[in-house]
Amino acid sequence: MSQPTSYQVPDDRLDKLASLANSEKVINEMIEYVDIAGLVRGASKGEGLGNQFLGNIRNTDAIVHVIRCFDDENVTHVDGSVDPVRDIETISLELIFADADQCEKRLKKVEREVVGQVKGAKEEKEALQKVLKVLEEGKPARAAKLSEKEELALQDLSLLSMKPVIYAANVSEEELAAGNEYVKAVQDFAKETGDQVVVVSAQVEAELKSLDAEAVQDYLEFLGVKESGCGSLVQATYRTLGLRTYFTCGPKETRAWTIHAGWKAPKAAGVIHTDFEKGFIKAATVSYDDFVECGSEEAAKDKGKLRIEGKEYEVQEADVMHFRFN
Repeated sequence: MSQPTSYQVPDDRLDKLASLANSEKVINEMIEYVDIAGLVRGASKGEGLGNQFLGNIRNTDAIVHVIRCFDDENVTHVDGSVDPVRDIETISLELIFADADQCEKRLKKVEREVVGQVKGAKEEKEALQKVLKVLEEGKPARAAKLSEKEELALQDLSLLSMKPVIYAANVSEEELAAGNEYVKAVQDFAKETGDQVVVVSAQVEAELKSLDAEAVQDYLEFLGVKESGCGSLVQATYRTLGLRTYFTCGPKETRAWTIHAGWKAPKAAGVIHTDFEKGFIKAATVSYDDFVECGSEEAAKDKGKLRIEGKEYEVQEADVMHFRFN
């Protein structure tokens, strides 16, 4: 397994806020990806890197499956031909087989716990049976309709096919803007499971690494796209994991902070420092659009756009916040 690599989360809103506040520094949020190689047909039975590969996946929050969606006779495919749906099914089935094996072993133990009236064993047994049913149908564990309590009962298993998936359709430079038939096949497949598809080009990303910011923008415009594939992938990752961004903004720095959707103001403040959560009093809050329209927090206050939010406030996407705490 490769070492985790942190990528800067692109966000034009940061630069806009920083310019309005004359900030000395701009700090983007970071996201971590791990390149895990080695999966082949039969991995669930130990083929290739087998269990090592599957074990590495268990430590992730989501899976980005990079799918070949281009023709090039100079780049050999391990199966001899380009077929993205076949490739997806190969990996998906290996994850399903591994999960089925794990669930069957766990179910035997849980059945004994049910007899011994161990707390929570009954709920876990029912959840395992539901998941095994969909796995036996060749569907991922995330297709099982579980209650919140049942999901919690299986959390420690870290089932591989329970993890959300993003399909990254890897195309040639010329097909980044419009895609191709391979991409359409991946999109049609993903509709059935509700997973996201992002079109990327490893060829383009390699080119972008050697360019400065202005040249990058010119190149993307030439290709007919607004952002790089990696930029699109980061945004898709945020959506898939249910993440939100809020901002702090001032003369010293403008910074992005990542939270989960649904977090209340004290918990969101705790991302900055635990003391902010423990001693939370209130949060001066302006929406990003109102902040930009007004030009500053003070101007937003004068126009009645600044709100003082308490402990029960659910932080919204792109809120600009200033916390007060003991």
